Amino acid sequence: MSEQISKGKWTDRFKKMGIAAFLFFFIKGLVWLAIFFGLGKWLKDYFGG
Repeated sequence: MSEQISKGKWTDRFKKMGIAAFLFFFIKGLVWLAIFFGLGKWLKDYFGG
């Protein structure tokens, strides 16, 4: 069971998923960034004043 994943297959798969999937992952990434920066700011305020 040795599958070789090339960049061509990834781009094809991405095109098949379409723009909805791209937006989903993009927004998910933005949410994680917002959580990360919010948590960092909260910790800085909590511990450092």
